[in-house]
Amino acid sequence: MHAALPRLLLTPGEPAGIGPELVVRLAHTDLAADLVACADPDLLRRAAARLDLPLELCDDDGRTLGARARGQLRVLPLALAQEETPGHLDARNAAYVLETLTRASDACRAGRFLALVTGPVHKGVINAAGIPFTGHTEFFATRAAADVLMLLAGPHLRVALATTHLPLAAVPAAITPERLRRVLGVLWRGLQRDFGLSAPRIAVLGLNPHAGEDGHLGREELDIIIPTLDALRGDGMHLLGPLPADTAFVPALRAHYDAVLAMYHDQALPVLKAEAFDSGVNITLGLPYVRTSVDHGTALDIAGHNRAELGSLLSAARMALQLSARRAQAT
Repeated sequence: MHAALPRLLLTPGEPAGIGPELVVRLAHTDLAADLVACADPDLLRRAAARLDLPLELCDDDGRTLGARARGQLRVLPLALAQEETPGHLDARNAAYVLETLTRASDACRAGRFLALVTGPVHKGVINAAGIPFTGHTEFFATRAAADVLMLLAGPHLRVALATTHLPLAAVPAAITPERLRRVLGVLWRGLQRDFGLSAPRIAVLGLNPHAGEDGHLGREELDIIIPTLDALRGDGMHLLGPLPADTAFVPALRAHYDAVLAMYHDQALPVLKAEAFDSGVNITLGLPYVRTSVDHGTALDIAGHNRAELGSLLSAARMALQLSARRAQAT
C-alpha cells in the first residue's frame, strides 16, 4: 500500500509561451507528487504533441493517488477563449489566464492541494486586454487578503524585494518605515516557518550607490532605512546593513546572512539569476498556502520549438514539496 502522494496544483501561465510545454515535461519526471493542472486539456495535448511525448489526462476527482506514472496528469479543466499559436500573444486569452489563477488560488485556500506551482504569465498582454494586472504575487495577495513578500531562492542565495513591479522613478517614495517594517516582518516569519530558521539573519541593501555614502549620494539610508533597522533590532531581529549593493553579494559576506532584502526589483535579481537561472524559484511568503513559481518569463521566442528547459519549474515543484513538508512538521 503506497502512501498518498502530495497534491500539487499547476498553472501553465501564458498559453502561447513555454508554460504548457514545461507542465507536460514535468509530468514526465519521477517527481513524487500527484500533479494536477488548472488548464485547457486540449492546450496540454497540443503541447505534448509538439514535444512528441505521450500524455495521459483525466479530470481531477479530488481522490488521492498512491502512485503516478510518467506522463500522467490530472486536470481542473478550463477552456481557452482562442486556440493558442506558440510565440504569438492573443489578448482574447487574458481572461482565461486570470481565471486559472483565480480557481487555483481558491482551491489551495480551501485546502484541496498541498501547494501551488505557477508557470510564467505575460503581464503586457493581460493589461492590453484591459485587465489591470501587475503580477502573480500581487494577484494572490489580493485574493487571499494576505500580507505577502516576493522571495527568489537559488541553491546558495535567497533574495527578497521591498518593492516589486514599480517603475524605478517610483521606488524612492515607496521606501517608507512602514513598508520596511512590514516586509521585514513577513520575511522574518517566512524564513522561520518555511525554511526552519529560528533566528534568521537578514542583510538589508541600501537604496543608493554605496548605501548613500553618509548622505552624500542620497538621504534615504540616514532618514529612513537606518532608523527603521535600529528599531527592529531592538525587537530582536538580526539585521545587517544597510549594505552597499555592489559588495553585499561577495562570498566573504554571504556566510553572515540567510537572506537579502533588496530595495527594488533589479537591484538584486540579476545576481540571483546570473548564478541560478535554471534552478531559481520564486516564492510568495505570507500566503496561507505554499506558492512557488519559475523565475523566468514566457520565452515566446522559443515557444513551440521543443527548446524550453525544465530546470526552474522542476526546482519550483521540489521547493513546494519541501516548504509544505516543513509547514506540516511545524504544526
